[in-house]
Amino acid sequence: MMKQKCLWILTIFLAAFLAGCASGSKEPEKIRDLEFTVVCEDKLPKELLQMINERKSERFEIAFSDAGYTYFCRGFGMQQTGGYSIKVNAVYQTDGGVVLDTEFIGPDKSENVPQSPSYPYIVIKTEEVELKKRAEKGAPVK
Repeated sequence: MMKQKCLWILTIFLAAFLAGCASGSKEPEKIRDLEFTVVCEDKLPKELLQMINERKSERFEIAFSDAGYTYFCRGFGMQQTGGYSIKVNAVYQTDGGVVLDTEFIGPDKSENVPQSPSYPYIVIKTEEVELKKRAEKGAPVK
């Protein structure tokens, strides 16, 4: 009888534990796509450009609000050559923040690229949104 009771309690505990694990790994629910534009360096607010220049040698992510817009920046640190590009697959709002799905693309093997270091980054401008931000595939941004 006692052995059966312990087994029953263990089964309930295990079921509760597994249910908790399953709900924790759920992707954030997409609320809506955000309209965005990719902004070139000469159109950035000066304060944001300064922040980018201070961080560009390392990988970085910045969220910055100014004048009714939010700028999301993602940098990929120093690269040995030029020729890199960044593709934006999606920008959307979830119940937990904003997801930026980007793809870092290296230079084509047949492409003649500058042999000096480069600091590829992208700046995406959206309407002003709450500054909870999430990275690609919904992983939290640090």
